[in-house]
Amino acid sequence: MTPHDTASRMTAWQVDPAGTRPGLRKLRLAVPIPAAGEVLVRLGAASLNYRDLLVSRGFYGATQRPVVAGSDGAGLIAAVGDGVDPARIGQRVAGAFFPDWTDGPVTAARRARSLGAQLDGVLAEYVVLPAQAAIPVPDHLSDSEAATLPCAGLTAWHAVTAAGLQPGMTLLLQGAGGVSVMALLFARMAGLRVLQTASTADKADRLRALGAEHVLASGAGSDWATEILALTGGLGADAVIDIGGPGSLALSARAVRVGGTIVSVGFAGDGPGLDIRQIVGRAITLRGITVGSCAMFADMNRAIAAARLRPVIHRRFSFDEVPEAYACLEAGGHVGKIVVEIADTEAGAASSADNKGSEP
Repeated sequence: MTPHDTASRMTAWQVDPAGTRPGLRKLRLAVPIPAAGEVLVRLGAASLNYRDLLVSRGFYGATQRPVVAGSDGAGLIAAVGDGVDPARIGQRVAGAFFPDWTDGPVTAARRARSLGAQLDGVLAEYVVLPAQAAIPVPDHLSDSEAATLPCAGLTAWHAVTAAGLQPGMTLLLQGAGGVSVMALLFARMAGLRVLQTASTADKADRLRALGAEHVLASGAGSDWATEILALTGGLGADAVIDIGGPGSLALSARAVRVGGTIVSVGFAGDGPGLDIRQIVGRAITLRGITVGSCAMFADMNRAIAAARLRPVIHRRFSFDEVPEAYACLEAGGHVGKIVVEIADTEAGAASSADNKGSEP
């Protein structure tokens, strides 16, 4: 059976935000065929993001058709289209969240299409990607670990580097989700002092074990901004990576020092929003970022490989348990990433390496 055989079928999880049947459905689809400049990836694992919940409910982007769910996956290249080096078959890769953003600054065109929204995603046995958007992953990572990198990992990398801090400076992080935990790992790798918030004592213990110097209670009625000022001699953190948006920006503006930086990466919370007088009056830089380019992804992976860094996985689900994985994500009790294991591609890498245009 080859990808060019129209009888080839695969299992996938699909969402139809604009349809009459919301939520996830499992079905059989044709294995996609790589066109010129594309590769076919046999997926080993996928990881979930809060954004996946938004897509499934029609709250994200311009998704107007049924689409294979999920943006973050890793596996091995099983076949290549014309113009792609056949030596790439058998290479372990992860797909770039924005496959059209190869390098340079973000533009509307470069971020117009993303996996699992405008394009079919990775909760499937196979996905087709542009060759330049199939990014080699560090050899020491499993597929499950590598699958955590395309959105949460790269967003964290982009945010920490955008904060522009030097070793010994103070970074404030929020929560124990995928982006915040990866940002903690990158920040410690860069020699930063990390202060972090957490909603439970168990999460706080885990974050301290991962390298956070102080973990402050978050949640309704908490005033972690005042505590941050106390921990920094009244000055505030040098930078904040803000996850909650309307639910946390006002506190972030109080917690950052005069002339400091807030890197805004999410909008998961509800709240009164930001008083612009805090930004202007205290000369704060507020910078929004969105994941990152293929080139950033490759840079991040080189750093991960050099440091032998390992992402934090909260829980693994089988491919039949995708609805349960979504429920676990929505419950919000996780520290790190929730992963769906699809297939063991590492074991099949060698056998597929000499089969251009064929499935393993």
